[in-house]
Amino acid sequence: MSRLRLETLPAPLPVAPPRRSPAAARLVRPALALLPLLLVGGWALTDRRAALQGAARLASADPWWLLAAFACTCLTWVAAACVRQGALPERLPPGLLVASQFAAGAANQVLPAGLGAHAVTLRFLQRRGIPLPRATASLALYSLAKPVARTVVLFTFLVAFPDVLRLGALVPDDHTLLLAAGGALLALAATAVTLVTVRALRRPVVGFLRTALTDARELHTRPGRVLALWGGAAATPLLQGSVIATVGFSLGLPLSWTQVILALLVAGTAVGAVPAPGGIGPVDAALVFTMAAFGAPVATATATVIGYRVLTVWLPLLPGALVLSTLVHRRIL
Repeated sequence: MSRLRLETLPAPLPVAPPRRSPAAARLVRPALALLPLLLVGGWALTDRRAALQGAARLASADPWWLLAAFACTCLTWVAAACVRQGALPERLPPGLLVASQFAAGAANQVLPAGLGAHAVTLRFLQRRGIPLPRATASLALYSLAKPVARTVVLFTFLVAFPDVLRLGALVPDDHTLLLAAGGALLALAATAVTLVTVRALRRPVVGFLRTALTDARELHTRPGRVLALWGGAAATPLLQGSVIATVGFSLGLPLSWTQVILALLVAGTAVGAVPAPGGIGPVDAALVFTMAAFGAPVATATATVIGYRVLTVWLPLLPGALVLSTLVHRRIL
């Protein structure tokens, strides 16, 4: 009898998953849209003295050279968009791509090692329907093309202008070179050992490499993508150096365009791997030291770098954050 009674009991009802609060769901997107502006405000509080000094020095500079520097700054976003398009087989809308790179520039000043720009670009690619493995592979190709192209441009300048530039003070000693080579070999060995010993990482890494190599082979069979990828990557340091040179010319910097370009290439190669937001800090110090080694007064070189940062970081920062918020609000990001 008890057995029959147990069988006739109704089955327990399934427990419904907890529902998200509608109010919380409505607050997520505005919070994401306001986050870039909050980060800009925090960044402004930490480095406001440098911005004020650079802005005051730029106020007395030659406005025509500053206008040329502003034009070169705008072209850097176009070059970045070309490299992004060249690293992906699918065609992206040019206007939205340039807008995403302008917004990525603002995010890049908050997170180190280019993580902010990569995060914005990854989100943009996923919104355009690009699968995550292919989008990640394009970011890896982008990150590889830029230092390779920078190195090629550096050696081209060294070969083309062997007598104009004085490199004696910039060449590291044997001890520094050995430390750099040892650190690179140690990083490669650690990566190899991790992939061999950690089985859970092996499959996704192998899949990622297969996707990246397949896309790279396809891209290099298309001349337009090759030109966009490598041409944009080679143009980026030239445009950045042109911004520094034109800002320096507006302040009376006694260096040629060639010397300023090489100073940026040497400084970026020496300390470009330091994970500072936007390269601010280590690259700035190395750039001042390099220009001083080429014969520029330290005060003028410092003012040039500060003016360069004001023009490329501080002035576009708020508009870039607004564009980033707009793209998030319109579901483009």
